[in-house]
Amino acid sequence: MNSLTIYTNEIDYLEEAASELFAQAEGFVFQRNTIGILFAEDESDYDGLYELLSEKWDFPIIGCTAMAVLLGDRGYCGTGISVMLLTADDCDFSIGMTDELNSENFIEEISKTYRELKSSLPGEVKLVLTYGAMSIGDRNVSGDELVRAIDIIAGGIPIYGAFASDGLSFDKFRLFYNSKTSRTAQVLVLISGNIDPRFICVNSIENRANFYYEVTKSHSNKVDRLGSETFVDALIHENLEVKSPGIQGAYLLTPFVFTLKKHNGDSIEVARTLMSLDRETGSGNFIGGIPEGASLSIGIINQDDVQRSVKKAFDYILNELKSSDYDCHTLLCNSCLARFLALASNITAEAEAYTGRLPEGVSLMGMYADGEICPVKGDRSGLYYNLFHNFTFTILAF
Repeated sequence: MNSLTIYTNEIDYLEEAASELFAQAEGFVFQRNTIGILFAEDESDYDGLYELLSEKWDFPIIGCTAMAVLLGDRGYCGTGISVMLLTADDCDFSIGMTDELNSENFIEEISKTYRELKSSLPGEVKLVLTYGAMSIGDRNVSGDELVRAIDIIAGGIPIYGAFASDGLSFDKFRLFYNSKTSRTAQVLVLISGNIDPRFICVNSIENRANFYYEVTKSHSNKVDRLGSETFVDALIHENLEVKSPGIQGAYLLTPFVFTLKKHNGDSIEVARTLMSLDRETGSGNFIGGIPEGASLSIGIINQDDVQRSVKKAFDYILNELKSSDYDCHTLLCNSCLARFLALASNITAEAEAYTGRLPEGVSLMGMYADGEICPVKGDRSGLYYNLFHNFTFTILAF
């Protein structure tokens, strides 16, 4: 599979933006099957841009809004529109978007869309790319519920992707699939053929606050009680923030952490973003689920830990590129937006972990996400598990 990453910082004059993208793609050889992955600033007019792009490009385009992007040759880019073109003679793509999802229909809708897409593929599914949106309002579906639904219907096929982000307003994010846009759907890309995906997922949580509680009552992404207290009362007991109207922002750099235990003895450390507090019931709502019986602590993210974890991820994946029998040409990466905030004034630090180190011919595109989706390896068995993450840096190489 071959790929090319193109970029424009123009979002106001769409004809100029499209012209710049087309010019950068000039000379790129489009093979039998092609797809475009597009990340755009939340203020951009995607609908108008797609109308211009589709006049020249007849292949599917999927993607989402992103508060910032990472590009191979340009490094960190805080604004604009980026596109990765993926093309292959020996791979097939099947692309679609679910209908609007809510807590009642998401399993059925994801299953229906997956089966429809799989039926049009000539070969075995090797990889699922997916983009979604954080759970809000009546939807109230946690990130790991969505990933689990895809994982079950896909039968353990590797799943990689992210949740759309915006400029920290948490209300301007959107998903894209050709001319369609949504804030509550799920975009799916099924890939078959000559592809051998490699993954790495690292977190940057090295330190803990003095906060340790057992989750005694929870359901999916809602935690009701810690020990003998409600979730809110436990926060108050520890002199932590409960009154802020933007509670998600108040805890972005202090994630809640627990260890996920698997039946075969594997342990995986998982971090979760606190999304809101229900002061009437005393519960806390998270973007991802937290099971009953988990030992919950609070992690602390800092700039040095973020930088070290990204270097670790690229050390691993670049070694994988050297050892692969396939022509690994493409890197997709996703980083949690909380990591971006932890970098403070040094916002280019994650990009500096790979600039100047990528082999010739390898293209890279990534985004700062409101949740990351990536297989992670168990600590004992070495098996990979499809999981939804917060506070991680993830890479897909293929």
